[in-house]
Amino acid sequence: MFELFFKYPQSVFSRGSFVLLGGWPKWLLLVAIVAAAVGLGLLIRQRAKGSVRVAGARPAAVWILQTLLASVLLLMLWHPALSVATLRPQQNIVAIVVDDSSSMAIDDAGGTRHAAAVRVLDSGLVASLQKRFQVRLYTLSDQLERIQHLDQLNSAGRSTHIGESLKQVLADASSLPIGAVVLLSDGADNSGGIDLETISEIRRQRIPIHTVGFGREKMDHDLEITDVQVPPRALPDSRLSAQVSFHQRGYTGSRAKITLRDGGKMLASREITLKNDGSEQIESILFNAGSAGVKTIETAFEILPGELNVKNNKVTRLVNVDQRVAKVLYMEGEPRWEFKFLKRAVEDDRNVHVVTILRSTQNKIYVQDEHGDAPQTKDGFPTRVEDLFDFDGLIIGSSEAAYFSATQQQIMHDFVDRRGGGILFLGGRDSLADGGYARSLLNDLLPVVLPDKKNTFVRVVTEPSGTLRNVAMVELTAAGRESLITRLDEDPERNVERWKKLPYLMNFQIAGQPKPGAVVLVEGNMAGNRFPLLITQNFGRGRTAVFATAGSWRWQMLLPVADKSHEMFYTQLLRWLVNDTPRRVVASTPRQVLADETNVKLRAEVRDKTFLPAGDAIVQAHILGPEGLAETVEMRPEPLEQGVFSAEYTTPKEGSYLVEMSARRGADDLGRDTLTFRREDGVAENFRVEQNRDLLEKLSSETGGKYYKPEDAAKLGNDISYSEAGITVRETRDLWDMPAIFLLLLMLRSGEWLLRRKWGVI
Repeated sequence: MFELFFKYPQSVFSRGSFVLLGGWPKWLLLVAIVAAAVGLGLLIRQRAKGSVRVAGARPAAVWILQTLLASVLLLMLWHPALSVATLRPQQNIVAIVVDDSSSMAIDDAGGTRHAAAVRVLDSGLVASLQKRFQVRLYTLSDQLERIQHLDQLNSAGRSTHIGESLKQVLADASSLPIGAVVLLSDGADNSGGIDLETISEIRRQRIPIHTVGFGREKMDHDLEITDVQVPPRALPDSRLSAQVSFHQRGYTGSRAKITLRDGGKMLASREITLKNDGSEQIESILFNAGSAGVKTIETAFEILPGELNVKNNKVTRLVNVDQRVAKVLYMEGEPRWEFKFLKRAVEDDRNVHVVTILRSTQNKIYVQDEHGDAPQTKDGFPTRVEDLFDFDGLIIGSSEAAYFSATQQQIMHDFVDRRGGGILFLGGRDSLADGGYARSLLNDLLPVVLPDKKNTFVRVVTEPSGTLRNVAMVELTAAGRESLITRLDEDPERNVERWKKLPYLMNFQIAGQPKPGAVVLVEGNMAGNRFPLLITQNFGRGRTAVFATAGSWRWQMLLPVADKSHEMFYTQLLRWLVNDTPRRVVASTPRQVLADETNVKLRAEVRDKTFLPAGDAIVQAHILGPEGLAETVEMRPEPLEQGVFSAEYTTPKEGSYLVEMSARRGADDLGRDTLTFRREDGVAENFRVEQNRDLLEKLSSETGGKYYKPEDAAKLGNDISYSEAGITVRETRDLWDMPAIFLLLLMLRSGEWLLRRKWGVI
């Protein structure tokens, strides 16, 4: 339709430049148009004088139409045309790149995508291109390969890397006159998309990428997991949450079941209701980390009736359950029930050791180190950085801020900010605002803005009549309902009710208002007046929390013996406090599961005993892989990140890999850490199998090409000639004889005639 009115395809107008071929100067055209406008204006004004029928705005309308008509006619006298670069026949190469990944073997009701692509090429497209250009055939999957015949296509590629394949085509273009690229694909790229560097290089070489899209843009009946997030590491028997992201079409309102397995062992399952078609849905499912070791967590949806693709219902993630023992130092300023019951609540946790320092009188302390792994505390709270940094977490009970020297306060600040540890502040008569923390170095660590007043510690009072005053119950906030710290029951609704039924607190403290970024998990409720009770926040590399009460011990005292709410709460709170506390060497990788990829980036963050970056360390990665594979890789320091080392490693085989990273500085062993990753082949093409039309259209539009549906691909033969790449010649295309020009003149003249007829002045 476009060519019917404008004589040439859209590509000519988008790539061409407007020129005037007439011999007269361009300024003369402008003068002629202005003169015509002035002359017509004077003529119309003279004729309109004394006329009742041509009055008001009517002369102006006639003048505009006649001026436009005269301008178009004058423009035609200057011979307008388009100057466009075209490929020289038989001197340029057109690269036809055909997606040969396994997603092209999907049957879209009318046959496979592979068959549709072959039909497009065999229907005359290749033959028409060969008449004018040299044609090179390539296949695209995880790499680009040159082929001679279409029967070499087999749709067996294990992944789709469009960007990397186009880079290889560009490399050919540096020595060959490639005038254009035709990409036939479903756009289901699973390498993270096409980066700006590749797009910029294509633009620099001015090579248009024409794309032909195959496959359904929307699957009628399908559910696909898009991501599963689990903690990369955890302490044994920790309660963990898997955040499952997915979308579906055709099953709105239906029920679906999520299951988590470790090998053949069922870890957890949950039934959910599916929401709107095409929208991203996130559901959490809780599971126990179990004993130490590497856990291969398989998250799967049970197959729904009529699903078109069941291979995207399952993904694998790894969790390294670490056998390490985390150490927590608990500094309590006075003997009290909360101290006793907190210790009792966590005493059975084999992976969290709590060392306590109790100030029994003003000048006397009592240290309890049952496991003998904290000798630095025998004289009281540590005064050296390396002594305090040996712990993973701190608990500060009812101790006034002035009890700690300025040096100790700075060390505690650095413990969170630099060390990456966690601090829990408990309520008490000498805590928070009543303990002078607002005027101390520790104020920055608090997740609340303390009230500017004293007597914020409130106790339950029994009136002479027996009535209790200042009774506060506890309730979860919206954030608390989702947090693992406060999960006492697997079922979210039952968990909310369980918190509401906990006995009232013996006391509480007005902690103040949460700081920006802080999260309130639990609120106190005293006769309808709500106040923050459990508040958390991230700070520097670590985390801090306030539990503004010293009266939760009543939960243990008044609940049935079988009810472990108090123990469960403190166990989960302390594990949150220490679980992410880093060692001196922290090993990591961006992706623990390589889906049809071979390269993995290994990263190590190395610090010394005071947790300052150790940029001069020597770091090695010792790798154990399938079938007895063992390698050692030297890691290089990152130039822009002090204390960070990295290495690229190519996995030779499919399977699981264990990496131990060790660091030393001279004879000093700085530490070591382990990570796991897994290479899985034949899975990437099971996901995102819908046609990614957005990617194909963006690629073509950004490079000067055009997107085509398979039924429109025959037009490629004409459009492809217009390119500025390869060997080109400038040609001109006349515009004066376009049907659109004739129609415009006819419309202007007809419009004036219709107005005159309406006004009765013909």
